[in-house]
Amino acid sequence: MHVDLRTWTREISQGISSRDSRAIMNAVRGAHNGFFFSVTSRRPFGTNVFDRDWDLLVVLDACRVDAMREVAPEFDFIDSVDSIWSVGSASHEWLCKTFTTDHLDTIRETAFVSTNPHVPRTFREGEFPPGTYSIPLMLADWKVVHGDEFLTLRHIHRHDYEDCFASIPADLVTDHAIQVGRAHDFGRMVVHYFQPHRPYISAAHAEDRPVTDLEDHPWDALRAKTATKQEVWELYLENLRYALRSVERLLDNVDADTVAITADHGDLFGEFGLYGHPEGFVHPNLKKVPWVVTNATDTHENDPSVDVQRQELEVDVEGRLRDLGYL
Repeated sequence: MHVDLRTWTREISQGISSRDSRAIMNAVRGAHNGFFFSVTSRRPFGTNVFDRDWDLLVVLDACRVDAMREVAPEFDFIDSVDSIWSVGSASHEWLCKTFTTDHLDTIRETAFVSTNPHVPRTFREGEFPPGTYSIPLMLADWKVVHGDEFLTLRHIHRHDYEDCFASIPADLVTDHAIQVGRAHDFGRMVVHYFQPHRPYISAAHAEDRPVTDLEDHPWDALRAKTATKQEVWELYLENLRYALRSVERLLDNVDADTVAITADHGDLFGEFGLYGHPEGFVHPNLKKVPWVVTNATDTHENDPSVDVQRQELEVDVEGRLRDLGYL
């Protein structure tokens, strides 16, 4: 993020003179989000999950309500799919508006297991939205906790399929969550999976192969019309099913009277000509997320072995963000 009126003015002028629609759009986003985050960093629009009742919160990244409702009949632990309005339309925004000092006492009793690449830059480096475009003016007031305030914070960023895809396999997240759930006496636990967010790794993971270009860059394919929305939607649903199968294993290996399954934000599939999940954008398919209530009982069917030290090695945050399309 670069807050500088002169830079922003120069960039939008250059975009207009060169008829560069992407540059113009970034400038418009900068102007909008400078104002938007000045307001919503103080008064977020949406429901903070810490204001809801749960012992275990499962967060699926970029999961739409209609997608969850489509696959729900396939999973016995999903009786019904309600919804809430998220505080963010992108992960970084959601993290910064969820884990705030207003909920500090609860966060100090919370174990957080996450794969999202924004976690270290948010809770260790103190970087907050907006993203990598210029902002003409912003007066945001972020109240984000530091990572040391969590009962435990585990960021998973290394895995055995790095030559095939950048995102973390769901089963690895479940393994770590089971280990954390059994090792710590926590008040609450949050487990943040990366799926169904692209890349769509479901088939690649099963076949131990690299993701295809379509699985990795579905939005490019939709813009270029080399794939249909239905083709991409089916890949997205398979990624969601893949995540939920792993969530099902988690529910059989931790104890929690009340489990809530939700998302940090949704995804756009061409609405208003937009794809993915731009931050600071208020659209129902982005801001409205699933809310599924169930429970969990530890049957000790699994006793996963995880390498915690591997995850504590230094992470290339910018590299991961770039690989996953954030930069």
